[in-house]
Amino acid sequence: MNRETYVLIENYMRSCMEDSAHDQEHIYRVLYNALDIAKTEKNVNYDILIAACLLHDIGRKEQFENPALCHAKVGSDKAYHFLTEHGFPSDYAEQVKQCIRTHRYRRDALPQSLEAQILFDADKLDVAGAIGIARTLVYKGAISEPLYSVSPNGEVLTGENDTTPSFFQEYKYKLEKLYSNFYTKRAAEMAKERQQNAVDFYNALFREVSTPYQSGKNELEKRLE
Repeated sequence: MNRETYVLIENYMRSCMEDSAHDQEHIYRVLYNALDIAKTEKNVNYDILIAACLLHDIGRKEQFENPALCHAKVGSDKAYHFLTEHGFPSDYAEQVKQCIRTHRYRRDALPQSLEAQILFDADKLDVAGAIGIARTLVYKGAISEPLYSVSPNGEVLTGENDTTPSFFQEYKYKLEKLYSNFYTKRAAEMAKERQQNAVDFYNALFREVSTPYQSGKNELEKRLE
């Protein structure tokens, strides 16, 4: 891929990105992680991989406005139309489309090509470790969801088996469980390096918010007549 082509695709990506948790810096992190992973694989088509990484989240705006839509499906269609309208071969555009279509975990749309699997892994890595925690907190704040839920008897819930949306619920439902099932060995190694950062943060935050509830309620009772 020459620089002119890269800039063309990059500028289109930038015009589509409005979600603070899935902003253009997320795109670059995914791209750079993908390039790191690709170095350890054979016969990677970098023209397909780079374009797919740049364009993989261009359907986010549509999904945010209508949650019934899948950003991977919307984005893959947008990418195909953009590429073909700008003179790229339809076969190339279709391969990029399929990478984008399968980058989101869905049992009915698993990544098949090497480039699609690398994109999947690179995107998944950006939900791992400290960066995954930070992005989740940004997103939860943007949609006005709390850090945690409290039980009827006044105890902070861990998030496990909790149906009420919160950061703790998202951690237990998704973030805690994403450190397996990578397609590439390099991505699995990178995820393992990040895992303890996420565990330590969750444990520290839970202690800091739950301890005052435990001791504070008792202290309050002493002060109330």
